[in-house]
Amino acid sequence: MEIFGVINASPDSLANFSVVSNEEEAKKYGATLLAQGADHLDIGAQASHGDAAFVTSNQEWEIVEGPLKGLVSLGVDVAIDTWQVETARRALDAGARVLNAADALQSEEMIELAATREIQVVLPFMLGPDPRHLKHIEGDPVQVMVDWFDLQLERAERWGIRDRLVLDPGTGFAPPHWDWEERFKYQKAIYSGLSRLRRFELPIYVPIAWKQTPDRLELVDLVLAQEVEYVRAHIPEQIRQRHTAIREGKPLPTSEIWEGYD
Repeated sequence: MEIFGVINASPDSLANFSVVSNEEEAKKYGATLLAQGADHLDIGAQASHGDAAFVTSNQEWEIVEGPLKGLVSLGVDVAIDTWQVETARRALDAGARVLNAADALQSEEMIELAATREIQVVLPFMLGPDPRHLKHIEGDPVQVMVDWFDLQLERAERWGIRDRLVLDPGTGFAPPHWDWEERFKYQKAIYSGLSRLRRFELPIYVPIAWKQTPDRLELVDLVLAQEVEYVRAHIPEQIRQRHTAIREGKPLPTSEIWEGYD
């Protein structure tokens, strides 16, 4: 399992401990995440929660340009997390090697960009035009997700990029202002059905919760036990520890929370 350590350039991020504002801060924090067990790094400048302010692509690039430069200087693969195609293009030109396509490649411009670059692309499950405007899911959420990927992967095949895709169940997003109890049930259903994505014979990438509660750690362990290829995590050291414990047959208690992440 490989870990994308999370750095946020958006001041709206709820994970304020991960926010950086310039090149040097990003380089220092990125190096810390790598020392704690991350293999790669992921950065974005537009928060996706329901109360986040919208930024234009020019504003987004102004926010992320310096921090991205700092991360690229560390010599590891850096993912640009964005749903705006111009931000993605500028970031790839500046050295990002992975596109975390937060619009789920739904625009012709974004999938065309992905097709013209030799990059890995994270494709998240998403019902809606972008992370700020998502629809509620009716029925079995896993079947809805599988059916959605069926259609999207047919489209990706036509663009010649299917083999470069990594599948994200989209649990980092949810319709705005879901309460946690509803989100927990949804995520548990999705994570319990991750094996159904194996039919597509593509790597699986899961965004891991950073808030420290027993039910969130239950979800973390559910993902780690399925040996997905990639996770996106704010606290890589904790994820490494829990993954090792699961592999050794001695899962850590879900009450073993880390202080300072709330």
